[in-house]
Formats: sequence, structure tokens, C-alpha cells
Amino acid sequence: MKKLFSFAAVLFLSFSVFAAYNRFGIPDSSEIRSGLGEEWFFAPLSAVRNNIPQIRLNPNGEYFQIYLEEADDTFQIYVSPRTEITVEVYTDSGIHREKQLIYPGEAKGGFLLVRDKKNGEPIKIRYYFLADSDVYIQFTPNGKMALADLVVFGNYAARGVPTGMPFEKFYSASFEDVYKITQTKLPWEYVLIDTDLYSNVKQMIAVIRKCIPNIELTPDAVYDENEKLVHIVSGKAFEDVDEKSETLYLSNPGFAKWIADGLVEPVSNGLIKLTPLFQETVQVKENGHQGVLSQKANLYFSLDWIRNLSSAVISAFSGSTYMFNQSGVNVTVNPFASKITEKGVSNTVTFIEDTGYTVSVLKSLMYVLAATEPNTFYFGAIRETDRTVTPEVKVFNECVVFFPYFNDNGAFACSVFIKGKEISINDFCLFYAGDFVYLTRVKASERFFPKGSEAVLSDN
Repeated sequence: MKKLFSFAAVLFLSFSVFAAYNRFGIPDSSEIRSGLGEEWFFAPLSAVRNNIPQIRLNPNGEYFQIYLEEADDTFQIYVSPRTEITVEVYTDSGIHREKQLIYPGEAKGGFLLVRDKKNGEPIKIRYYFLADSDVYIQFTPNGKMALADLVVFGNYAARGVPTGMPFEKFYSASFEDVYKITQTKLPWEYVLIDTDLYSNVKQMIAVIRKCIPNIELTPDAVYDENEKLVHIVSGKAFEDVDEKSETLYLSNPGFAKWIADGLVEPVSNGLIKLTPLFQETVQVKENGHQGVLSQKANLYFSLDWIRNLSSAVISAFSGSTYMFNQSGVNVTVNPFASKITEKGVSNTVTFIEDTGYTVSVLKSLMYVLAATEPNTFYFGAIRETDRTVTPEVKVFNECVVFFPYFNDNGAFACSVFIKGKEISINDFCLFYAGDFVYLTRVKASERFFPKGSEAVLSDN
């Protein structure tokens, strides 16, 4: 009886210890990997090819599969957790759904070892620890020691950081071990998230989506502080507009103001004044190319617009008047040093003053902003380049609004609203590839009631 009790106590203790060291809730294959060296991690490719895929159970009752994949110059050894998915099955009697168990290589809790085909030497070890497989930590050998990289959607948040640990340590290290080793060396705040912190962002997205069917994109249209539909350029009222209609007539910048007004009106009982939104925020050399052109046309219209718009929201919530350079609305962080491209790794200048961020880094940036500034959304001014003239002209004309967040499963999402419509972050980056976006930040609020929302919300 004593032996049985002792065995049960040891078993309970082992599971308790395992749970205590798995605070991230990530399937852990460390004990499985500790026994894979001879057959998988150090064996020549010819021997690894003879290994059939194996399924192992960890102390927490989670299943993993060990298997080999090959590329032209490398071979990969995966230790992947079991995942349950629902698929549609087509049969003679129709379509039905059934659950299947799979072992995807890049699933949360997955481990990857990449080795060179020519000599069998290790190239890198990668840990997948989030729902988004494009966010990961990896280790590369530097002599006998390991360097660490933290990658977010193809951009390095950290690269080549010395760990002070032998590379072989990471063949069997748990993610908890990895975190402890690199806790003070890597910017973990960029990638570790709390899914409970995004309710206000989700609320605002839901309201905007309900209102979109009533929005008619109308050039030069905006609602002023008196709720009158006016021309942005002249300030004159639109004629022949049915004020009682549920249709919202909005231009692209008018759409951005409509969102800001939805935050301001509940706290100030009024909409944002129109005139201050034209306040210039950029100083250029009068005799320079941009300066000469700026005397003929406003090359910084949407940049001025979003800076002043965001400052107006901050001012309304604080009860004090803030200019754009006092309000803290400008996003100027530089979280990435380099980028993974088809030609290899290239250095990146993330932020440029009065220009913003290249669109190619935008998805990675939104991920980091969502992690570090939860429940925040961002107005964007798009800087496009007219290359049909010489010298080329750079101009801020368009506005966009980004709502980044993490869903209940921890996966990253970002709703993008532009020209009265919603598009995906991927489509936005594809359409505006090669351009720049300047960002200003505003805290999301559940007290969001933009013009016209009363009708659509009362229907529910």
C-alpha cells in the first residue's frame, strides 16, 4: 500500500511540476525530444530516412508526431503536436462535417530542426509558440553556442542575440526554458499577449461594420461640427441632400472623421470642429522641391488631417486642448532591424519622420502594436508617389483606419477601413505595396456612437 501511495504521489508531483513549468499553455515536447538525438537529431540523413513517423505521448497526455521532410539543400525534422480540425467530406449522400486529427509542423507547440543535406550539420532550431506560425523564435549555431532570433511576420524583432547557452541545449529545452534563457535578451513584450484586452476594439469594429451598408462614398464630403454635410475644400454645404435619410455621405477623410466623431460626441455632446483639422503639421524648406510644390497644393493633407483628428479625440477625452506634437498620438516606434526577403536578409529603417512606415512592414508592426498597446486603433495617412512626373512627387492624400487585435484563440487579426469599406490587412499591403503609411494612435472605447449608428444598433 505504501509503495502504491508513493508511486501515486510521484506521479501527481510529476504532473504538477510539468503544469507549473508550462504556464504558457503550450504543448511541450521537451521530454520526448530528450530521447530523439541518436535516431533523429544527430543521425546521418540516410539513417533518418529509414525512420518511420513516430507518435509519442508527453507527461501531460498530449500527442506529438516526429517526422522527416526534405528540401533541395536541407532536411527538416518536426516534432509536432496533435491538432483537431473540422473538414467537409463530400459523399454520394451529400456533404457532412467530421473531425480529423493532424500533426501540422508549424502548430503552436511545434519544434523544428533544420539540417544541411551535404554534411548533416544543424542550421537552425525553431519553436512555434503562438497561434500565428509566422511569429516564432529560432536559434542558430555560432561555434558551439547559440544565437537567438525573434521573427514577426518576416521581420526580425531581434536577430543574432547571444544566448550564452550551447546550441545543443535547445534540442531538448522546453519553451519555458527558452523563455527563461532569453527573457532579458529578447523583446518578448512584442509577441506575448492577453486575449482579454481587446473588447473595446472589437466593439468599435462591430459598430462600423453595421453602419457600412449605409455609407455612400462621396468625394469631398464630410460632416462638420454642426452635423451638416459640407465640402471639405470649400466648407460649403452640399445641396439637394436629404437630411432625414439614413444614408451617410462620406469621403475618405470624412469617413475617418466620422469614426473620430463617434468617440467624441458621447463625451462632449458635439462633433469635432472642421477648421482645426487643416492646421499644418509639417515644415518644409520653401526653396526645396516639396516646398515649392506645397505652395501650389497641399502635399500633406491626410497627414495633417489624422494628426489633428487624433489630437482632437485626445483633447475631448482629457478636457484639455492638445496640439499634435503634444498629445502623444504619433506612432514612432522602431521594433524591427531587418527583414526576410527573397534575396535573403536586408536591413530595415522602420520609421521615417513625417513619412511613416513602409507598407511592407505594416502587418508585422500592427502585430507588435496590438501586443504592446492593447485596445488601441490607428489612423493612417498614405503617402503615395507619382512617378509619372520628373522629379517624382510624394503626396499624402488618402486616409485609412486600422483596428489590430487578437481573437479568443490568440490569433492576430486586423480590420482595415478605407473609403467606407473594410478590407483585409493583406489586401491593403498588396494594393499599396511600395507606399508609406504614417500612423497616429487613439484609445478604443465601448462608448462609440457615430452618426447613423442609432438606427442600425436599435434593430438588434
